[in-house]
Amino acid sequence: MEAQKPVARRLAAILAADVAGYSRLTQADEEGTLTRLRALRHELFLPKIAEHRGRVVKTSGDGMLIEFASVVDAVRAAIELQRALATQNVDVPPDRRIELRIGINLGDVVVEEDGDLMGDGVNVAARLEALAEPGGICISATVLNHVRDKLSFAVEDAGDQVLKNIARPIHVYRIVVDARQRRAMSRPQDGALALPDKPSIAVLPFQNMSGDPEQDYFADGIVEEIITALSRIRWLFVIARNSSFTYKGRAIDVKQVGRELGVRYVLEGSVRKAEHRMRITGQLIDVLSGAHLWADRFDGSLEDVFELQDSVASSVAGVIEPTLEAAEIHYSAQRPTTDLTAYDLYLRARAANQSWDKESVLRALDLLREALERDPHYASALALAAACHTLLHINRWSEDQEKIRQQSVDYARRALRVAGGDPYVLGESAFTLGYFERDINPALVLIDRSLELNPNFAIGWLRSGWLRLWSGQADLAIEHFEKSLRLNPRRKAPASMAIGVAHFFARRLDKAAAVLMLSLQENPHWPPTYRFLASCFAHMGRHRDAQDMVKKLREMTPELVPSAEHWRVAEDREFYLAGLRSAVSEATTST
Repeated sequence: MEAQKPVARRLAAILAADVAGYSRLTQADEEGTLTRLRALRHELFLPKIAEHRGRVVKTSGDGMLIEFASVVDAVRAAIELQRALATQNVDVPPDRRIELRIGINLGDVVVEEDGDLMGDGVNVAARLEALAEPGGICISATVLNHVRDKLSFAVEDAGDQVLKNIARPIHVYRIVVDARQRRAMSRPQDGALALPDKPSIAVLPFQNMSGDPEQDYFADGIVEEIITALSRIRWLFVIARNSSFTYKGRAIDVKQVGRELGVRYVLEGSVRKAEHRMRITGQLIDVLSGAHLWADRFDGSLEDVFELQDSVASSVAGVIEPTLEAAEIHYSAQRPTTDLTAYDLYLRARAANQSWDKESVLRALDLLREALERDPHYASALALAAACHTLLHINRWSEDQEKIRQQSVDYARRALRVAGGDPYVLGESAFTLGYFERDINPALVLIDRSLELNPNFAIGWLRSGWLRLWSGQADLAIEHFEKSLRLNPRRKAPASMAIGVAHFFARRLDKAAAVLMLSLQENPHWPPTYRFLASCFAHMGRHRDAQDMVKKLREMTPELVPSAEHWRVAEDREFYLAGLRSAVSEATTST
């Protein structure tokens, strides 16, 4: 008896596609539909599949089954196919448009001798295709888990779906590629491009106001440096130089630029030379509303052109990041609660966390839990959740401090596993791990990597300052805090409080007290500020002031003298705690 051959199997990404409403199209115009479909196959579908290393397994009428060795290639090919097809359909009447429905699954498949594929991996892809809307893409949760940190796109959670002839429910997501394209197709006269799935900006060529054509090189260099600096911000979509420079020398309307380039924000500016000085101005505009979000000017000497270009680019990129984040938070807050994505929830959590009080931090965590339910591998949300738990621990805002510590570290490590080189994720995770872990050196490596990836990262410099301060480098910490403050002058409280603490550990007590008191004017709800002021005043012999700080501290937290293991230098730690204990003792005796 002949032995049965083993079944050939392999793991593959399967893309199933068909033409939506194919029967209706052929009934209305059979020959025309077949002609257009054949042309699309040869001119668009097959080249795009080959470009992304796909293999056409089979075609049947209006359907295609395609195998990819990489699920990233499969999703990228699907998105590009749908977007290209939507562009071609702009001028086609709705009742004659050829629109694809696509389903993608990653699974085990059986390989037939003729190259055909069978099995559940294929069947699920076919069922997902049937769930997709015209112009849409449905993917399984397995696909999303493999591509979420490698490609940028938004998804809608369709929940668990019971699919025909599939034994178990499949969790389905819809990739959002068609909503803005459909709006664009409804306005074909304006030629607008769809906005990308994240904040988007174009930096236009700066106008040379000097009357000296030779200064064009300087203006162009400024813009190129700014584009490079902004491109380091991972959550920002930045138009390439080749596209933005097509507007050089033209009188432009920023709203038109936004439509033509598909961006929400535009940065424009000018350069003016006077003798050996140069003045650079810039303004950031929301092209949808026409609002000016930021404007500033920079003056410098032409003695070192490259240093001036670097300085301006760094300053502009540093201030634009928090400005755009604030704008995105504002727009997210205006969206109805029934239409929130994980990104919206993350932005709302960022806004809540900036209030620095217990209720706001707990509100931020509620929003982040909801975001992570929709996207469990959302690296920025994981990193922010770690930071929020760290704040709860710092302020003793929890009855179970050990549980909070464990949750903080767990969120930070989960964030690092999916960070993908994101400076924000590296920076926030470094802060949490540097606070909790005995060895601070790995956290210092992480924060240095974060700042290497984005030297204009204001929050990163703030986190770096705290890590240097915890490791006993007070003066270096002040440099980093001041760098953060220069990059993000809108939020002075975090950096100014930190600078005051650094002066305290450098034993410059008069300076520390002045800076810490100033930071209280900006944020009067932060318990650590009162602790350091109480200790500082006690060391200075200002006993009444120290007692006043303790009295206010008691109104915020029951724990007046916390543990301070994160201060790694024993002498610094004891200096802080000795002053605080003295202030608490005197305040207790006086009552």
